[in-house]
Amino acid sequence: MINISPEDQARVDAIEQALLARWPETRIEPTLERIAALVDILGSPQLTYPTIHVGGTNGKTTTSRMIDSLLFEMGLRTGRFTSPHLESYLERISINGEAIDAKSLIFSFNDISAYLDLMDTKFEHPISFFEAITALAFAAFAEHPIDVGVIEVGMGGEWDATNVIDADVSVLMPVGLDHTEYLGETLTEIAQTKAGIIKENGFIVLAQQEPEVAKEFLKRAATVGADVAREGIEYSVLSRSLAVGGQLLTIQGIKERYEDIFLPLHGKHQASNAAAALVAVEAFFGDQDLDIEAVRAGFAHVTSPGRCEIVHRDPTIILDAAHNPHGAAAITETLQSEFTFDDVIGVFAPMGDKDVAGILLELEQVMDSIIVTTNSSARAMDVAKLEKIAIEIFGIDRVFTSATLAEALERAITDSVRPLSEDTIGILVTGSVVSVGEARTYIRKKFAKEEK
Repeated sequence: MINISPEDQARVDAIEQALLARWPETRIEPTLERIAALVDILGSPQLTYPTIHVGGTNGKTTTSRMIDSLLFEMGLRTGRFTSPHLESYLERISINGEAIDAKSLIFSFNDISAYLDLMDTKFEHPISFFEAITALAFAAFAEHPIDVGVIEVGMGGEWDATNVIDADVSVLMPVGLDHTEYLGETLTEIAQTKAGIIKENGFIVLAQQEPEVAKEFLKRAATVGADVAREGIEYSVLSRSLAVGGQLLTIQGIKERYEDIFLPLHGKHQASNAAAALVAVEAFFGDQDLDIEAVRAGFAHVTSPGRCEIVHRDPTIILDAAHNPHGAAAITETLQSEFTFDDVIGVFAPMGDKDVAGILLELEQVMDSIIVTTNSSARAMDVAKLEKIAIEIFGIDRVFTSATLAEALERAITDSVRPLSEDTIGILVTGSVVSVGEARTYIRKKFAKEEK
């Protein structure tokens, strides 16, 4: 939790409201024109430090956190920019593994706010929320200063606001169908947009992809003369075994074999994320060998809030921000292979523009019952509509509704208490990053009160 004085909190809140008054994150005009002009007038802070760019559909945030942790353990001052946030927008801008402190955020915003207003007058559309916070991160990193920036793509790649960096290494995580209204209806179209982060003579780390996606990425890499390391060919997870609180990995990098790596995260997909992160760091360091102890420490200290995150025991409550079928398949596989619940109660609150039926088809395999509900976002799916889709997939006997996420959580917790039963019950909260962020805040407050 981020601790801030009341005065600073008031200013941080005012900055958030000023940013939110801009074009929302969900409204996109596919162009780099505005952000390029903005960073230019700021003196191109994003070019004052080397960067690693992380794109794809699923696993971007966790992989960015892993790269950050590895680089920090190797003695570098790091800046990490990720999106969206779970509980506070300060999480998006991280310095040395911690969310930016309020005073630094306020300083950097004061530094750039006049330029934001100036740019608003220069273009038909104003600077958007995402463009503004991206520029804010670039400026804060330059001010710190950092040794290396780890920058997660917001959406797509080619025209994403982060694509004004000149990355030394680009990482492309698995690509699935998401944001089809902006990126295209097919995997090929989406891959073409995401391939836009592949830079001339750069180095590309390519996680496991569908064949049509890999084809587009390799075509782009060949066109711009970028070197490529592909999962399963140039690098791979050699072995993976379950361990208390996570898993033990052996990873074959592009240069070395790294053994006895403890990763405190669950799921086969997290092992793949770890391999991609490690290879990105190998490529970043070039000919310099990595210290195996720093590698082990970097992975051992990784956290990934809201990604198969256990936030409470008795009952076991797991938060996972899966918001597309690919993400839902990953959490489903993880629950099936790494947990031993007799019963899983689902709490599900997705956005209305997602492939909700596709997500539910995956979750149905592990959820014995599901409580459908809504989060605070205007984009959240209507509960009545959601209930109808859920009943088609789960059947009427397994679907319940709650008007609010808080009510759904209380119901799930109550339903998990089964006197005279020896069954172990798990609660899985999923559907969107917003739902998971709100659930995280609610659960922490609820159990903190009960423990007093």
